[in-house]
Amino acid sequence: MRTCEEPRPPNGQSPIALAAGQSEYGFAEKVVEGMFIVVNSITIKIHSKAFHASFELWQLQGYSVNPNWQQSDLRLTRITDPQRGEVLTFKELTWQTLRIEADATDNGDQDPVTTPLRLITNQGRIQISLKRRTRDCNVMASKLMFLLDDLLWVLTDSQLKAMMKYAESLSEAMEKSAQQRKSLAPESIQITPPAPSTQQSWSQPFGVSPNASSIGQYFDKHDMKESSYHLLISRLDLHICDDSHTRESGALKHGMLGGAIQLTFRRMAFDYYPFHRAGDACKHWVRYSEAMETRGQWAKKLVSEFQSKIEKL
Repeated sequence: MRTCEEPRPPNGQSPIALAAGQSEYGFAEKVVEGMFIVVNSITIKIHSKAFHASFELWQLQGYSVNPNWQQSDLRLTRITDPQRGEVLTFKELTWQTLRIEADATDNGDQDPVTTPLRLITNQGRIQISLKRRTRDCNVMASKLMFLLDDLLWVLTDSQLKAMMKYAESLSEAMEKSAQQRKSLAPESIQITPPAPSTQQSWSQPFGVSPNASSIGQYFDKHDMKESSYHLLISRLDLHICDDSHTRESGALKHGMLGGAIQLTFRRMAFDYYPFHRAGDACKHWVRYSEAMETRGQWAKKLVSEFQSKIEKL
């Protein structure tokens, strides 16, 4: 993979649907989604103008799950609402070992002496939720949860500085990509319900008659109101060490001894909602609390003040 200076255009319709000669969510999509994938090892290399990185995964598994993240009947791994013309699907990826390594490129703006950044983790998993339109299979919203157990990470101060520079080099490309996604964000469109077909029975268990109200309530319970990305680490032991004495000649002779700091985080979580507008409700957020109501009122006040200034101009 290589980072782009300018974002690429959207992919358009699903290649699975086009290859099957169909234009809507149908049999081909359901067959591909039902596959159980096992990969012994996979290596992903990423090249950027400032650094190059590699991701190595061992014993990778991908499969469909129900809304409670349990393996079950494939018919229960999707929720289709014909009235809205939308479908929810749920996937899970698991692995035994993950190794991440990043290093500066020769033509990057990094310091002449840099230390490669390395991270090795044990078992982990990614939970993916997708909401798509049935008429063209376009993704309307997604939810990505990156879950890790105990994590031990030893960092030197040079590695920490390099990591900050790597993130800075990616921020420009990520910002351009975010602006493109926001400009192409789906608006509220009145969707005509698709014609009834035998394929719609896949989303319903056998022996259960379709009920529009019950399907709508079940859909609302697991619906993604907006795209979001989440990281949850059960326990993180972070060790930051000073390695300046290894890079400065005579440092020990002058009494410049290195130091270290240890940080322990429990149930550390990061939640990112890239399309959330200031002043909108937050009740659908994963870790919503009543304290956010005060923040919501404060945000609405700022938005109203900003709008009044714009109107005067």
